[in-house]
Amino acid sequence: MSLEVTAWVLAAALMHAAWNVLVKASRNLMLDTAGVAFGMSVIAACLLPFFPPPPAAAWPFMLMSIVLHVGYYSALVGAYRYGDLSHAYPLMRGLPPLLVALFAMGLLGEHPSAAMWGGIALVSVGVLVVGGFHRLFIGADARSTAFALANAVVIAGYTLVDAAGGRVSGDAIGYAVWLLALEGLPFALAVAWIRRDAVAGHLRRYWWRGLAGGFCSMASYVIAIWAMSRAPVAAVAALRETSVIFVALIGALWLREPFGARRIAGACLVTGGVVLLRF
Repeated sequence: MSLEVTAWVLAAALMHAAWNVLVKASRNLMLDTAGVAFGMSVIAACLLPFFPPPPAAAWPFMLMSIVLHVGYYSALVGAYRYGDLSHAYPLMRGLPPLLVALFAMGLLGEHPSAAMWGGIALVSVGVLVVGGFHRLFIGADARSTAFALANAVVIAGYTLVDAAGGRVSGDAIGYAVWLLALEGLPFALAVAWIRRDAVAGHLRRYWWRGLAGGFCSMASYVIAIWAMSRAPVAAVAALRETSVIFVALIGALWLREPFGARRIAGACLVTGGVVLLRF
């Protein structure tokens, strides 16, 4: 993976961490998650005049991704409703790189090198160490764990679908912009209908969260799809999960959460994995 792609994916990981912290800090997870999804689609829609529609071959991938992302937002709300950010986020983000690497061999014909396998493994283990192995299944709400595990599978699924879709389209950025302009609408509209008694008042007070989180979410995933068109999907998927380190750092600086020896050890493992992914 080139230094340019690595730097962009790390920036995407930071933005992904930022919008997840923003949502978790909310008092109404469902409405703010819907606000981020809607804000993302609105911002992406403003960019549509600059990108022609993807070719017909790419639309099945886009539709499949939209369905998977509805599941992603739903499981995200469940994981954060019943568990802490420091429990759910590492579990959701630590497992997908390994799943993507395994399935990319058969679906995309990618075969990671030994160094890349080592990097993927180190990043995944490091992410789980940051979250605390002892808290992943013991002492945490089983509902949060179940939602997080389900979401890990969904994340791996839409990563593979969008990697293929971006490549088939011939213009990964254009594919991502059209996808994101549509992707957030089903979940946002469903939530607006379910919570129609509260949505207007919430938007008047917290509209800025939807726009800020939506921008971070959109930019992060546009970069990811672009990167997957230029580097092995498994390597990009693993590198994106450095967002867990950023979540831990933001938690330490903003929420005053401890960043002790365990998190330092996990961060070192992730850093070692990032180095191996460069080979």
